[in-house]
Amino acid sequence: MEYADQAELDRFLQLNPEIEVLELVMPDFSGIPRCKRIQRSEFKRLFSGTFLSPQAAPLLGVRGNFYETTPYPELGGDPDQIIRPIAGTLALVPWYESPVAQVMVAFTNEAGELDWVDTRLPLVSVLDRFRDSGLYPTVATELEFYLLGQSDGERPAPLKGNIPGTQWVQEGIQYCMPDDLFDCDAFLNDVRIASELQGVPLTAIHSEFSPGQWEINTQHQTDVVLAAHHALLLRRIVKGVARKHGFGATFMAKPFAVIPGSGMHIHASVYDVAGDNIFAAPDATDPPQLMPRLRHAVAGLGALLDDSMLCFAPNPNSYRRVQAGALAPSGKNWGYDHRDVALRIPRSSEQSRRIEHRVAGADANPYLVLAAVLAGVHYGLTQKGDPGPPVPREADLSEDQTTLPIRLDDAIRLFSGSEVLQQYLGEKFVRVYGAIRRGESNDYHSQIPDLDYQWYLRAL
Repeated sequence: MEYADQAELDRFLQLNPEIEVLELVMPDFSGIPRCKRIQRSEFKRLFSGTFLSPQAAPLLGVRGNFYETTPYPELGGDPDQIIRPIAGTLALVPWYESPVAQVMVAFTNEAGELDWVDTRLPLVSVLDRFRDSGLYPTVATELEFYLLGQSDGERPAPLKGNIPGTQWVQEGIQYCMPDDLFDCDAFLNDVRIASELQGVPLTAIHSEFSPGQWEINTQHQTDVVLAAHHALLLRRIVKGVARKHGFGATFMAKPFAVIPGSGMHIHASVYDVAGDNIFAAPDATDPPQLMPRLRHAVAGLGALLDDSMLCFAPNPNSYRRVQAGALAPSGKNWGYDHRDVALRIPRSSEQSRRIEHRVAGADANPYLVLAAVLAGVHYGLTQKGDPGPPVPREADLSEDQTTLPIRLDDAIRLFSGSEVLQQYLGEKFVRVYGAIRRGESNDYHSQIPDLDYQWYLRAL
């Protein structure tokens, strides 16, 4: 991890002398970018490596609290921790009315190494294994989300387009509808501008199958940690720009019961020291030869899919998305050019041959998603397993049985007991992350929702 120094700050302020406030972006274990603002008088302290923050901050639950299951003895009294600005992440925040800049920060020890509470450490540990093997992953992300309109009640509603000349709103599937681009042009343009200012390279934006749902893709990166930065910052950009335009945005995995949820798809390929794609065949064919090392990687991903589910689906709501026929994977299957499988081999040139991992929800922590995906790839390359036959391109999986974990508590149990993930992600991380997710499950199930009253209060 490279950190920004005073010279980088000076160059930034020379170009942007109006900046008096800096927002520190601190991703927590849940993938939420916790933030604090500091005044210009504190900038030097941050960039000299002497700025402190409570060590426990990344261990907060989704609602900003600490769960009873959080292992406080691991913190030793919650000491202050050095936070350092990450090089290349100083940027303007254009959706605010006031002149504000931001920088991503890392929790480190005195020597500048990532502390165990920093959510990036598991990913860095997995990447070290690839480097030791003379291999270098390249990844890209695809993020789905919903824009939220004004609702008449307490429940949210997707932002739907108006039918011109009427008071009606557009219902039904409108995939890649040009009118959605017309309606949301100002929002999309501000997302583009903010992404350029913050160094998040976008490739494609389109409306998805459900009304109010969108997908934004980021450019592939050889720096995998940077790719995770991009995914996290993109979520922050979308939510911030939506607020500026008077509506909301959500990356919840399943905000609405009767329409599809939102996913985070990961495209991953692996290159050797010569720059050759290890998944590629020497001669291009259609359909392509699914080479042995590609099959090994798929086998490893499949073997760790259940154990890794807690990284891909971290919240109780996440599991509402995992069901057959809901445009989301429901089983440990794989195939070439088939969008209903968990592990898809997209149509591409041989040099860009890759695996598309389609299981994670848009609500997941991108650092942990990438760590778990690449752990599966590396494990498969090491073990040289076989994934079995691929699903045929013409296969209908809409009625298939759901075989992935469908409840958070099952995923916690599988994750916490996984010896392989402890080796890749770190025993301490697995223990603490599992404890935080267990705390969220306990809190969630201790609540009494309105549905309980609607179903049981009168009948029982």
